[in-house]
Amino acid sequence: MNVTISTRAMLRWLLLVQAAAAGAIAFAAMRYGGLASPWLAFGCGLAAVLLVRLLITANNFLVTARFASATPAPFRIGPGAMLRLFAEEFMASMLQSSWFMAHAVARQRIHAASTAPPVLLLHGYGCNSGYWAHLARHLDAARISHASLDLEPMLAGIDDFVPLVRRGVEALCQATGAGRVIIVAHSMGGLVARAYLRDHGSARVAHVFTLGTPHHGTVLAGKGVGLNASQMQRQGGGDAPESAWLRALGASESAATRALITSLYTHHDNIVAPQTSSVLEGARNIAFGGVGHVALCRNRRVLARLMDELAKLSTP
Repeated sequence: MNVTISTRAMLRWLLLVQAAAAGAIAFAAMRYGGLASPWLAFGCGLAAVLLVRLLITANNFLVTARFASATPAPFRIGPGAMLRLFAEEFMASMLQSSWFMAHAVARQRIHAASTAPPVLLLHGYGCNSGYWAHLARHLDAARISHASLDLEPMLAGIDDFVPLVRRGVEALCQATGAGRVIIVAHSMGGLVARAYLRDHGSARVAHVFTLGTPHHGTVLAGKGVGLNASQMQRQGGGDAPESAWLRALGASESAATRALITSLYTHHDNIVAPQTSSVLEGARNIAFGGVGHVALCRNRRVLARLMDELAKLSTP
């Protein structure tokens, strides 16, 4: 795959492929299956595509289950809650990839006279600025200025995204007149934020919130492509399970840097395995249960807690 292709373009191509597959199945259902209604035939094709997407989500849960960390008693859930977890994650994945990220454009939204620190939004692997559609509405409602970035090329190394973040931080500070920004980052974006702090320090950063970030790597990164995926890899066992890049990043950080970070994570993450890989020593760690990886951006409990944390930082 060409590393210069944008996530938006890739997702649109995938949508076209899925539409073509649904159409081909509909044609076969009418030609060879005896279905007379074009609508019923297309419904069969659409159902087949959705089934494939459903199986992909289910496979992620199954793979991470093999390498899952122990779930503490307060976060264990029953069959009903597990079904809701799966349904929410599937819906979040479908809506993000098929709509929000496929139509996304990185944006900057400035609320005049706002006294809250502005927020810079960093997405994760295989995503773009559209991932933040739900949080952006909450930020607008709270009149918090914010900006999102598209971290591209999407298969580049994590260090290659740092200059984009530096420019984003400076642009947001200039547009708002603020001296510092808050970074909110999902998944890989949290590692990008930490790499930014390593290279440029914390003079322009009030705080960093990471959501579902594999601070110590994830075994699923081994199935990804690109330098950034290899940098997030974690072996299933061994004395040094993290990638060399992750070990070097951790070794570069001081206690003061870690104190600037709050990691929000879920014990039922279906991408980060083991789930406790999101626990960052020296940082503040806030755990959730019954939430999947992609759904972290739209889950009501997670968003409510994040907005509460942002409000605390906005208080003089």
